Amino acid sequence: MTDLSTERGLAVELSDLTRVYGEVRALDGLTLHIEPGELVALLGPSGCGKTTALRILAGLDQATSGSVSVGGKDLTRVPANKRDMGMVFQAYSLFPHMTVIDNVAFGLKLRGSDSAARRKRAGDMLDLVGLSEHADRYAHQLSGGQQQRVALARALAVEPSVLLLDEPLSALDAKVRVQLRDEIRRVQLEVGTTTLFVTHDQEEALAVADRVGVMNAGRLEQLAPPAELYSAPATRFVGEFVGLSNRLPADVRDGVAAVLGREVPVLPGSTTGPGRALVRPESVSVVKDAEGAATVTTVMFLGPLSRVTCTLADGTDVVAQLASSDALRLVPGDAVRLEVAPSPVLVVA
Repeated sequence: MTDLSTERGLAVELSDLTRVYGEVRALDGLTLHIEPGELVALLGPSGCGKTTALRILAGLDQATSGSVSVGGKDLTRVPANKRDMGMVFQAYSLFPHMTVIDNVAFGLKLRGSDSAARRKRAGDMLDLVGLSEHADRYAHQLSGGQQQRVALARALAVEPSVLLLDEPLSALDAKVRVQLRDEIRRVQLEVGTTTLFVTHDQEEALAVADRVGVMNAGRLEQLAPPAELYSAPATRFVGEFVGLSNRLPADVRDGVAAVLGREVPVLPGSTTGPGRALVRPESVSVVKDAEGAATVTTVMFLGPLSRVTCTLADGTDVVAQLASSDALRLVPGDAVRLEVAPSPVLVVA
């Protein structure tokens, strides 16, 4: 494996970006700082502005207001071909008449690199993504996952200051998507390129990113490491969008919420008084109890884990995620007692 540790990313700064299309405000004051060598994923529903932010950073779109800088240099008015960005899109966009190694070397050729140097660099990149033995094949001779790895190698070959990934895995089947997701993270860590990854897939974002930014209606709702984002959502939208959450009756007094008969601490931003606590399924335990106030309605086997849905007396459905060895002892109709873990929860009005 070629030593690429000398390559380093640069800091990226998006400052108060807005983008208006007619009456649509695609970005509404987006500010985002990415550390050198960091991988940040932007996550959100369709139309939230995540791809618009990436396109503005790439120079493929122009912000209505705000600024873009990389490594302390203002790029706001710099054209895309002068920004030193590497991009990988959902579509592989390989040249069908070129071999794999020629595809990877194409950007180097445009930059005037001599033949020997660009073939060596392209070979190093194919080695990095594990495709050295396919160097002389054509795109139609590769699987979709292999083609996307070639696209990644091509983007990295020119030693970009920033790598931009726009839904690069969404056209692949589930198993290949997981494999390539892990490959992208391995390569990014090895090369050290500052990376912005745009995706609508929560699992992808949480698995590969140093920090995840959740966007909604052109705004950044929260930017945090994956574990913090999941366990301590800052807003109702984040709590409901990322992962699965139960909405359980709660009453908040003095920073403590009463939920299913247990007192648990509340997260900043929680309402006071009556509300609904956003509780993760893995934070709910289910105990068979003839005097229990809930009834099992479904048991869904998912391999080592199972999802058990129970209904409270007031009709509220509660989903619990349990080890299958425990869940399969339950059957619909069982009376059960539900308890929540003492971890902090967000309570919304």
